[in-house]
Amino acid sequence: YELKADPCGHCLILNNVNFSRDSCLSTRVGSDIDCEKLQRRFRALHFDILTRKDLKAQEMALELQKLAQQDHSALDCCIVVILSHGCQTSHIQFPGGVYGTDGKHIPIEKIVNYFNGSNCPSLRGKPKLFFIQACGGEQKDRGFIVDCDSPKDEAPGASLESDATPFRAPLGNVDEPDAIACLPTPSDILVSYSTFPGFVSWREASGSWYVETLDTVLEKYAHSEDLLNMLLRVANAVSAKGRYKQIPGCFNFLRKKFFFMCD
Repeated sequence: YELKADPCGHCLILNNVNFSRDSCLSTRVGSDIDCEKLQRRFRALHFDILTRKDLKAQEMALELQKLAQQDHSALDCCIVVILSHGCQTSHIQFPGGVYGTDGKHIPIEKIVNYFNGSNCPSLRGKPKLFFIQACGGEQKDRGFIVDCDSPKDEAPGASLESDATPFRAPLGNVDEPDAIACLPTPSDILVSYSTFPGFVSWREASGSWYVETLDTVLEKYAHSEDLLNMLLRVANAVSAKGRYKQIPGCFNFLRKKFFFMCD
């Protein structure tokens, strides 16, 4: 992908920390630190940053729709970051849902589809990146024994998170000839999850393992490596942490390698 515009695109960060009492969802201690790190990092990578904090589900949907409905013609990319609690939810394409502060959730696939080729014409053919640090499942992964030493870090005592729901393959459609050159509707999309669907995603007062590692990897390698290679580094580093285990992953529908714009 060619990133020539400066700023190269918008970056919307939705940071939900404090939840209503009747939602039964805990305060997400450390999320403000995650938010500040990603604000600095993506600003340094030439994105225009917009941050919204403590939004109800409908308010989140409105912010996302507002961004998707903007004219991105002069821009080359778009990033959405969601820092919140999450849940497992029925899905066809992208697993998981994220909570608003009122305890109502929005499916990840609904969020992603606001920006697809049908709903956001000015981003057609341009990369749309989603980074999801969210919770949902209660499964704690103790991992398995391998033939090498692993770090002996203790699991944090802070809130636990996991983000999604078991993957189900999308329904296939019969390929039909088309006289008009076009791209698939969900093309040029990447969704990066902090953890495997249904499992705990660790977060401490100093921030989440996923965001801390993502920030560090971007700082070290964004000038020389493409995004997918960096996400492999994130997965490898996070998977080596702690007594309990966690591994980030992504759903990748990019058509080309993606390199950030660096100074």
